[in-house]
Amino acid sequence: MKIIAVGRNYIEHANELKNEIPSEPLIFLKPDTALLKNNEAFYYPDFSKDIHYELELVLRVCKEGKHISEKFATNYYDQIGLGIDFTARDIQEKHKQNGLPWELAKAFDHSASISKMIPKEEISYLYNLNFFLDKNNERVQHGNTSKLIFSFEKVITFVSQYITLKKGDLIFTGTPAGVGPVKVGDHLVGYLEEEKLLDFHIK
Repeated sequence: MKIIAVGRNYIEHANELKNEIPSEPLIFLKPDTALLKNNEAFYYPDFSKDIHYELELVLRVCKEGKHISEKFATNYYDQIGLGIDFTARDIQEKHKQNGLPWELAKAFDHSASISKMIPKEEISYLYNLNFFLDKNNERVQHGNTSKLIFSFEKVITFVSQYITLKKGDLIFTGTPAGVGPVKVGDHLVGYLEEEKLLDFHIK
């Protein structure tokens, strides 16, 4: 199982970090050791002083595929959930300035919190889907899939030209505007429409 993530897939988020709008999906990977399941607490790592939350919709790949046509791409995921791409922003900024990869900032242990997954057929409007993140009872992120730069299908098609997708892989589809820092003691709660899927603390 691998975690594939998309950067800068909402215009407002790219703008808030003063990044260019990408012309094709910006892809990075996280290892399976990044997974944080069952609403377990996130423990602040000692190598960073600026960890940020980034709430995202996550797709579960349901069958193996390579060179997937966009018109068939919807057949390659069967469940949707929420995830938080924890990012060591201080490390990321330093690496970006020096033209270095992002892995140390994005792929560290437990940097990918994931909720339970919901069958796709239970979701009526895939491209008008709201998701929210509250930090300490204050709403900090609100995303809607109508504002995706690259649709789920475009992402799957693009990734599969380079990397074979396998059953059980997870695709983090990008974060909306509103990312920000966490500190020890914070409480994060994530919703897909009205359903609470994430509920855990920073320790």
